[in-house]
Amino acid sequence: MADLVLDHLTIRYGGVTAVNDISLTVGKGEFLTFLGPSGCGKSTTLFSIAGLNHATSGTIRIGDTVLFDGQRGISIAPERRDIGLVFQSYALWPHKTVAENLAFPLKLRKLGRAERDDRIREALSLVEMMPYAERYPFELSGGQQQRVALARALVYRPRLLLLDEPLSNLDAKLRERARVWLRELQERLNVTTIYVTHDQAEALAVSDRIAVMSMGHLRQLGTPKEIYENPADAFVADFIGSSNFLTGNMIGEAGGRARVRLGDGTELSVPAGRASPDGGLVVAVRPERIELVEGPGENAIPVEIAQGTYLGSVYQYEVAGGGSRFRIQTTRPVETKTAFVRIPPEAASIFAAGPDAK
Repeated sequence: MADLVLDHLTIRYGGVTAVNDISLTVGKGEFLTFLGPSGCGKSTTLFSIAGLNHATSGTIRIGDTVLFDGQRGISIAPERRDIGLVFQSYALWPHKTVAENLAFPLKLRKLGRAERDDRIREALSLVEMMPYAERYPFELSGGQQQRVALARALVYRPRLLLLDEPLSNLDAKLRERARVWLRELQERLNVTTIYVTHDQAEALAVSDRIAVMSMGHLRQLGTPKEIYENPADAFVADFIGSSNFLTGNMIGEAGGRARVRLGDGTELSVPAGRASPDGGLVVAVRPERIELVEGPGENAIPVEIAQGTYLGSVYQYEVAGGGSRFRIQTTRPVETKTAFVRIPPEAASIFAAGPDAK
């Protein structure tokens, strides 16, 4: 059952289209992440769901409740949307204690004192912050403030939880621990969650599905595995993880496979993609999927080893071959200046050459 539905959602500011005709559904209890670079429209979309940004057209629904309908002139006030929101800055009131920060939204909903106290204890226990109930925000670490902000968003038991880059102010190690803890809490509560981040590792770690955005457009929607292994275009391939892009031309296509000739004349057999045989294309392949081989063979490319870096668990090498310069990763060092590498057909994607291709 769909818990959240965006249907042809468009948001314009003057002559600028910040979000362009986005449609998607989010299931009950699902964790969906909007991922993309700064200015791509992900936070704008989130704040429109919350009612803090006014959409231009389209519809937003939670279950059977219409929150926004541009054609019918419906726009429900933010406080009536049954949504919990955590801001990037946490937005805790500095003059209120932790408990008082949580009490504020409950007072707005006119809950009695006894029920307020029960809800506050429940929410603070969920985020393991009950011992800090009487402290002020300035007495807490960044990670603790983040937990209090999350508790405040959950304290009135919203149907939908919105998180706008909630971990970006934490240091790297704390951020890694926090995302594990956050996902465990979300699964325990089974609350439908919309998450915004520019950090692709974070998105891969916490999401059931990821909506990749660029310049207001939804570029791809899928599971982390689908997006990582089968990117829809060169932008997604480059933004999610690390990809090499080898330039070439299609010289034939049959049985779902394309024959591609690279810049130095090397030919590859790869799955047929979205590239036209009439124009240039790029072959996208991730460094860890490229294999070191003993010599010539199908999809093998002779390369010169330009530079090597030891990364702890793997060695990474910059190599030149196929008319391009690209990276490979291997668990063993390469002792020679030349070698052969192979691109497994199933590891490659091809896209039309264009501004997204690197």
